[in-house]
Amino acid sequence: MEKRLFEIITDSSSDLPEEYFHQHNLECIKLGFLMEGVSYEGEDGASMEAKAFYAKLRSGAMPSTYQVTAEAAKAHFEKYLAAGKDILVIAFSSGLSGTEGSYRVAAKELKEAYPDRSIAVVDSLCASMGEGLFVDYVVKKADSGATLQETAAYAEALKPYMCHYFTVDNLFHLKRGGRVSAATAVVGSVLNIKPVLHVDDVGHLVPVSKTMGRKKSVLALMKYMEQLQTLEEGDPVFISHGDCIEDAEYLAELVKERFPGHEIRINYIGPVIGTHAGAGTLALFFKGKHR
Repeated sequence: MEKRLFEIITDSSSDLPEEYFHQHNLECIKLGFLMEGVSYEGEDGASMEAKAFYAKLRSGAMPSTYQVTAEAAKAHFEKYLAAGKDILVIAFSSGLSGTEGSYRVAAKELKEAYPDRSIAVVDSLCASMGEGLFVDYVVKKADSGATLQETAAYAEALKPYMCHYFTVDNLFHLKRGGRVSAATAVVGSVLNIKPVLHVDDVGHLVPVSKTMGRKKSVLALMKYMEQLQTLEEGDPVFISHGDCIEDAEYLAELVKERFPGHEIRINYIGPVIGTHAGAGTLALFFKGKHR
């Protein structure tokens, strides 16, 4: 691994574990959420473990989320610019959050103050560990000795091939977010319908199919992977879950059986994504022919 030529900043919507950021020398900007009148995460909110978050969600808590502001982003960026370092920023999908827009505003304002420094903002059009997988590829490119411009171009070329496939256990959180109608949520719950969704080419979360029952929805995730994957040696596969580790491990076993030899990383869906997807959400991320 060569010495990295610039700093990389991403955000907590990548749902990567804390140790990943430390191991790879990445800055993580935290989005925040409000629950039961308390502000969590963000710049100065309280902390909450994912398992505790999902326990509250299951008990009826109704959290809301908030994006990174331009002022908060500037504080993260400026310390590197002031030290004479250039920055690559990998943002949560602009189709799901205004955070990427805040990064661009911050970058524009700071460019005026630091005209000799470079700031590249890449809209990942990714979410959860799909963004995490995207970050992982980009970090490896940067650590190969690529310049900021080369790495940013690589990231832009890569993002149409980052496949995200989700299934949810409960339709009511999607109803709250406007993804399905109230009638669909009621009928789907009565009939045990489990939708499969993906993140599309413009970074929106959209339904792609429906299944009857949980096991079929998990198998549907594998079906999409079998149809679309273009895995090569060294390509990892990421899985995230909304406090349903048994389902995540079952899915990981299916992946190992069908595509042996690839690193599989499992982690929680964090509270920001979990607020909108709900407990029991399961997601599979891999490089493919297209989204």
